Amino acid sequence: MKNSYGFGIVLVSLSYFLFSSHDAVIKLLVQSVSVWQILFFRSVTVFACCLIIGGRKNAMRAATSDIVKPMAIRSLFLIAAWISFYTAAKSLPLGELTTIYFAAPVVATLLAGPMLQEHVPPSRWFAVAIGFAGVVVASNPAGLTLSWPAYLALQAACLWAFSTVLLRRTAMHETSLVQMTITNFFFVALTAVMLALQWRDVDLTGTLMLLAVGGLGGLAQYAYFEAMRRAPVSILAPFEYTSLVWAFALGYLIWGDMPAYNVTAGAMLITGAGLLIVFGERLGRKVSSSPDR
Repeated sequence: MKNSYGFGIVLVSLSYFLFSSHDAVIKLLVQSVSVWQILFFRSVTVFACCLIIGGRKNAMRAATSDIVKPMAIRSLFLIAAWISFYTAAKSLPLGELTTIYFAAPVVATLLAGPMLQEHVPPSRWFAVAIGFAGVVVASNPAGLTLSWPAYLALQAACLWAFSTVLLRRTAMHETSLVQMTITNFFFVALTAVMLALQWRDVDLTGTLMLLAVGGLGGLAQYAYFEAMRRAPVSILAPFEYTSLVWAFALGYLIWGDMPAYNVTAGAMLITGAGLLIVFGERLGRKVSSSPDR
C-alpha cells in the first residue's frame, strides 16, 4: 500500500467524524430553530466558502455550466431529504437516525440498475436484502408500525439515494467545487423563501451553532474530497461505517442515549451489507483482471 493511502484513510475517517458532529449539532438546534433556518445558514456558509476558494472564475463557470438544470432538479430532492432528516432528528436518538440513514447506499444500489443501466450481480442483490433487513430491524422491530420520525429518516435516505444516482450522471462533467457551488446556490434561493415564513429569533449560542453546522459540513466535505485524491474508493469506502460508531458515541456523551438492541443489530446488518458490496466489487475486479490459466 502506498504511503499516501494511509493519509487518505486518516482524512476520510476525520471527515466522517466531522459529519457525525455536524449531525449532533443539528439535533441540538432543531429543538429551538426551524429546519429551514438550519438549512439556509448551512447553505450560505458552504456557498460563501465555495466563492472564496474558487473565486470569480469558479462562479462564472458555475453560472454557465451545462449541468445547471440537472443540478437544480437534484437540489429539489436534496432539500426534501434534508428537511426530512432534520425533522426526524427532533425525535430520534442520533444512533438510530444514522442507522436508518445508511439505507441510502443500499437504495442507491437498487436504483443503479434501472436508472443507470448498471449490471447488478447476485452478490449485490444479496447485500441489498441484508441491508433492507437491517433497516427494518432498526426502525421497526415489532413489524407492526413505523413511527413518523423513523419514516421521515427512511424517506430522507431514499431521497438521498435518488439524488446520488442523479449525481453520478453529472459528476464526470464538472469539478466538485462547481457542483457544490451550484447546489448550495439553489439551496440558498429555495430556503430563503421559507425562511421568511418560519423565522425564529436566535440567541448568540444558537447563532454560533448555526455557523458551526456550516463550518463542520464544509470541513467534512473538504477532508472527504482530499481523501478521494489520495486513495482509491475501494479502500476508503469501508470507513464510511465509522459514522455509526461516532453517532453512537456522541449520542451517549451528549444525551446519554444507549442504543436499543434492535438498533445495534440493524446497524450490524447494514454495515455487513455495505462491506459485502465493497469487498464483492474488489474481488470481482481481481478475478476479471487475473490472467487466464
